[in-house]
Amino acid sequence: MQALAALADPIRRELLALLVRGELAAGELAGRFPVSRPAVSRHLRVLREAGLVSSRVEGRRRLYALDPRPLRELDEWLESYRGLWAQPFDALDTEIARGRRPRVHPPTDGAAP
Repeated sequence: MQALAALADPIRRELLALLVRGELAAGELAGRFPVSRPAVSRHLRVLREAGLVSSRVEGRRRLYALDPRPLRELDEWLESYRGLWAQPFDALDTEIARGRRPRVHPPTDGAAP
């Protein structure tokens, strides 16, 4: 559940979205946010402590990469709750699809329209 707490912050979610594309240096990540580099570093530390990212040093750069294992664990935990929102969305999808079809109403008084 540490991963869930780490994902509560929108900057951390955006950091993960960037890392989905591949490994990035801390400086490259920090340059994409309107907060200070130390603030981004703190966010990366929270993600690292939650196991969502790994880091390695290459020369003078620290590179970060996404580790999807905690996300898989979170997805497995959420699976038991997925039915709570999936069924209403399926019903909504059905209603939306019905709304797209032209509706044919038979005359109620037997007369031609």
